[in-house]
Order: sequence, then C-alpha cells, then structure tokens
Amino acid sequence: MPTGLVECIPQLAEKKVLVIGDVMLDEYITGTATRMSREAPVPVLELESRRHIAGGAANPAATIVALGSQAIQVGVVGADEAGQRLRGILRARDIDSGVITCAGRPTTVKTRILAQMGLRFPQQITRIDTLTRAPIDAETEAEISAFVNGQISSVDAALLSHYHGGLLTPSLVVRLRTLCAANDVLLTADVQGDFETFAGLDVIKCNADDARRALNREMTSDAEFRQGALDLHERLGIQRVTIITRGGQGATWAAGGRACHCPAPRVSDVYDTVGAGDTAIATITLGLAGGLSAQDAVRLANIASGIVVRHLGNYAPTPEQMRQGIMAAL
Repeated sequence: MPTGLVECIPQLAEKKVLVIGDVMLDEYITGTATRMSREAPVPVLELESRRHIAGGAANPAATIVALGSQAIQVGVVGADEAGQRLRGILRARDIDSGVITCAGRPTTVKTRILAQMGLRFPQQITRIDTLTRAPIDAETEAEISAFVNGQISSVDAALLSHYHGGLLTPSLVVRLRTLCAANDVLLTADVQGDFETFAGLDVIKCNADDARRALNREMTSDAEFRQGALDLHERLGIQRVTIITRGGQGATWAAGGRACHCPAPRVSDVYDTVGAGDTAIATITLGLAGGLSAQDAVRLANIASGIVVRHLGNYAPTPEQMRQGIMAAL
C-alpha cells in the first residue's frame, strides 16, 4: 500500500453528497445468557442494553460525514416512533435530512438480539425485521424527485443505496439519472443484485456473489473477476467504473476498457461485516468526486472497510483511522 495514499485522504472531505435510498433503524438488544429456557431449547437472556443506530442508506451518509463531507439524506419513514427516533439520530450525526414521512408505510427496523457470553463482542442470536417491500407510490416518488431537483445543482455527487425496500423504483432511478446527467453530477449506486435497474449509471458496486449470479458463471481467480467486471461494465453501459467487492480479498474494478484488482489489507480480528459495503461505496463516491483515480478510490475503500469489520454494527471510520490503516498496511 503506497504511502502516497495518505495524501489522498483530504480529497474525501469538503464534498456534498445526496444519499438516496432505503433508510432504516438498527436496534441492538443485548442480554446475558443465564440459563436455558424450560419452554423451548433456547437461552434465556437477561436484558443489559438496548441501543439504536441509523442503518441502511443512512450508513453511507454517516461515513460521508465522518470523513469530513456533507451528506443530505433522502428516504422515507413511517409516521411512527421508530421514524421519529431515526430522524433524531440523523440530526445528532449532522446528516441533513430530506426524509419524507409516509403514513401508510412502517419505518424499517432491524432488531438484532445478541447474547453476551464473555467474548469481546456479544453474539447475534436472531434478527427480526419490521418492513414493507412495496414500491413507493407515485406521489412519494414525485416528492422525492422534486426535493432532489432542488438540491442537485449544489452537490458533487448522488449515491443510491438500495436495500430492496421499495424506494428506488426503476422509474425513480431513471428520473435521478436524468437529473444528474443534466447537472453533470456523479451518480453512484450499491446495486445489491438489482443490476438492470441501475444500468447506465456512472458507477456501480456489487459483491462477488451477486456478480456471479448476474453473469451466471463461477469466478474465483483475479483474472476471472477482472473479466467479470469488464463484462458487467459493458453489458450495463456503466459510464465510469464498475466495482466488485470480494470481502477479505479486496475489490476488482473495470473502467475504460481495463480492469484491475486491489487487494485488501490484512485484517485478523473481523467481528462484524455489517456496513462494510456501505462504507465502500461511500468512500468510492467521495474519492471519485474528489478527483481521485478509480485505483486510489478503491484502495481507500478497502482501507475503510477493513476498519469497519473490526467493530460491531454500523461504524463510520475517521480520516485519522484511515491514515493509521494505510500506515499499518505498509
């Protein structure tokens, strides 16, 4: 990892990014496992703590702010307590809100039940999701489009964070693509396996399993992933960069008829992979908006994701942690 990458970190700051997607509230309920239940073969937990974190599309927004840039969150919540709590968390994280309340939809909540067992981090037992996957209605779509239209001339990039929660409909993505193209604004997306919806964007990111399914072929070697990235890039008409993230192996990107693999830094203490992909697309978006090459943007994303997996739940790395991560990878 070249020391010159440290000098790239300031390029991630002082940008303004619209983050549009499926926002959610992550709830962590932690208890101590004291005994087995007499009612069923499950542990009984005595409650220790309950905490809430902004999740889904709010996670890349948090990373953008932590790295010194401004995020404007666009999404929908329900007219419920969870929606109010999520709005409060966004305010506390200095994330500007363009969140719309839809009375007919619940706020998406992911409740994780964790058991404290004497290890560094508690272990997740199960997760309960409260959500709807129904597409947003035409009125909500028009309201989101109008909000974005009012902001688009003042931003450096727009990031689409897709969690299959009904917000990023194909018709809304077309509207957003048109607005960004007309205003020369970088448009990126974490496609989460929904490739065709995001065809024609400037930048897309997917993980290795989704890339394999999309191409209907096995890929294991760097060479196979380089060809896969090139094939996705061409098939989808991506304008700038296509990135396939590969967990501990790093990421492979394709742009301008060439492809390259960027290894990940060695991480021995992986505790939770939640949010690593969100951090990657946020870092790549900031890097490209800041004038970095695809190579340097992806390398920085690998460093940032390597920091996140050392923490439980969504985590936003700081510039100083990025610097330390780069130096540790030398």
